[in-house]
Amino acid sequence: MTKFRNLFAVATLMLLATAASAQQVPLGNRSMIEGASDLKNGEFIWAAERSPDGPALLIVNLSTQRAILFRNGVPIAASTVSSGKPGYETPTGVFNILQKAKEHYSSTYNNAPMPNMQRLTWKGIALHAGKLPGYPASHGCIRLPHQFSTLLFGATKLGMTVVITDIPAVPETAGAPALISAGSSADKAEPLSNAAYRWRPERASTGMVSVVVSAADQRAIVMRGGTEIGSAPVRVSGDLGGGIAYVLRAWDSGGQKWMKLQFSGSGRGMDVSAEEGRRFEAPVGFRRAIAGVLRPGSVVIVTPESLKAGSPGSKLDVIKQDEAN
Repeated sequence: MTKFRNLFAVATLMLLATAASAQQVPLGNRSMIEGASDLKNGEFIWAAERSPDGPALLIVNLSTQRAILFRNGVPIAASTVSSGKPGYETPTGVFNILQKAKEHYSSTYNNAPMPNMQRLTWKGIALHAGKLPGYPASHGCIRLPHQFSTLLFGATKLGMTVVITDIPAVPETAGAPALISAGSSADKAEPLSNAAYRWRPERASTGMVSVVVSAADQRAIVMRGGTEIGSAPVRVSGDLGGGIAYVLRAWDSGGQKWMKLQFSGSGRGMDVSAEEGRRFEAPVGFRRAIAGVLRPGSVVIVTPESLKAGSPGSKLDVIKQDEAN
């Protein structure tokens, strides 16, 4: 065991040496989004005092090679990253942190050290400290500056949501997704207003809530802590591109604060228009039930893909809650 610890220490020093330029930079008077855009390779910002407590959410942008950490809806940190190289692309989608380990070694790539490892899938995708050459260079993992990975490791919990997107744009504030906007007079006119749906919240009383809407299946599924607690028929019209995620940043006296993220495409039209609200049809009672269990950090994912077993795969991964294999 001592031998492995010594090897880990040496490997960590080597990682630090290869990223000698990595450093924390002050935020100053800039917004966190501006600060993230200004970062040079290996640099990061950490301003946890901006929101000391609350649920956390990490958004990784493969196009910009940046990661931004939100806590209680407030951006508190940003960093440069290095994601998967060609042939080993990091998948886009919505993930949960499944496992954490300060010391970890790759079981696939020659026992390579992965300090501050935070696993996103059981098939090799994780956040960890590593070399940042200034471009995607990993085998699918998301490499972080070592000091940032240490701070991030201390700020996260198992089950925390991580959103990975490749849109070359920053998150934008949005109104509530139409799927969960309840109580409007327009609801009564929708063909699916009174459709039957399943709601079993007692199946999982704790855990983060995620809603997955499949345009192909014309169905929505509600997950809490990885367990399905509800489902209903839905109809989605219009082009979804590679998929859309709505993330609940905060919920206070001013109401719900959402961000809208697309997983691929040009990045245009990320704001929510009045027309977008007409794209979703769902039972009124189902919408209200969802609104009653949402918490900051909850995610609503809309995908054109089928969620049925055996359906054609794509680059988009939706709510990764794998079991170990």
